[in-house]
Amino acid sequence: MSQNASMTLPDLTGRRFVVTGANSGLGLATTRALARHGAHVVLAVRDEAKGRAAVRALVDGNPGAADRLDVRRLELADLDSVRECAAALRADYPRLDVLVDNAGLMAPPYTRSAQGHELQFAVNHLGHFVLTGLLLDRLAAGSEPRVVTVSSVQHRKGRIHFDALEGGDGARGYAPMGWYNQSKLANAVFGHELHRRLTAAGSPVRSVLAHPGYAATHLQAETPVAVVCLLFGRILGPLFAQSPETGALSQLYAATAPDAEGGAFFGPGGLGELRGAPRRVALAPTATDPEVGRRLWELSERLTGVRYLGE
Repeated sequence: MSQNASMTLPDLTGRRFVVTGANSGLGLATTRALARHGAHVVLAVRDEAKGRAAVRALVDGNPGAADRLDVRRLELADLDSVRECAAALRADYPRLDVLVDNAGLMAPPYTRSAQGHELQFAVNHLGHFVLTGLLLDRLAAGSEPRVVTVSSVQHRKGRIHFDALEGGDGARGYAPMGWYNQSKLANAVFGHELHRRLTAAGSPVRSVLAHPGYAATHLQAETPVAVVCLLFGRILGPLFAQSPETGALSQLYAATAPDAEGGAFFGPGGLGELRGAPRRVALAPTATDPEVGRRLWELSERLTGVRYLGE
């Protein structure tokens, strides 16, 4: 797909999507586009009240979507909540077609998750690792099923600190943006390694990756780190950021385009991959390194207790 190409979503009537972080930003823009094209969408959100408010807003612009939008609580920072959400979805839906692992957290102060993991690694990677693993059989029963993992251009600056995942020396040695980059690299490694394992197992599920470029969302504007908030949220944002609707195009393409191959990574086609129509872009070499993939996978299984594909 060329960077100047426009994007038209296919008719999605009868297809079931789960979108994490669906009540705002890229997740809401993704949900809106899917619903407008006939999809049934589960909004997996941390705050159910905000999820219901998002549904009301979506229905105001598209009354026919009222019966096709479902809100479920998902707290990615608590793996017990992730398991509860997955169990409820499994009970209610014998098949799912697409899971969009969209939700993310950027550069908070040093914090640990409910299970004691560094918060960004927990939310951006481990929570999605668990959710994907627990829903994989429901996806395998779907039509043209896929998992879309949303990473970032920042993954190319990341390094996975296998021996210091919890933030180095804790709050004293913690670099919020450095650990954000680590979590986004983990997303990229996970998406590519999932593709490799699905292919080896002969699974019908495709693992596709995407990043939004630089989009004007709450992610940058509401980060507690002052310099990040000032630079990205208030200075560069109004000048350079694209809208959430445009930023969501890459993940929508990954989720719906017939020619979006497993293992492919889609991002904006403009300068620096910061804005523009989606096209296939390159993953960092680390993201496709089989040894890094194996180490992250085994570590994630050990930290979560979730195993995929009969392992």
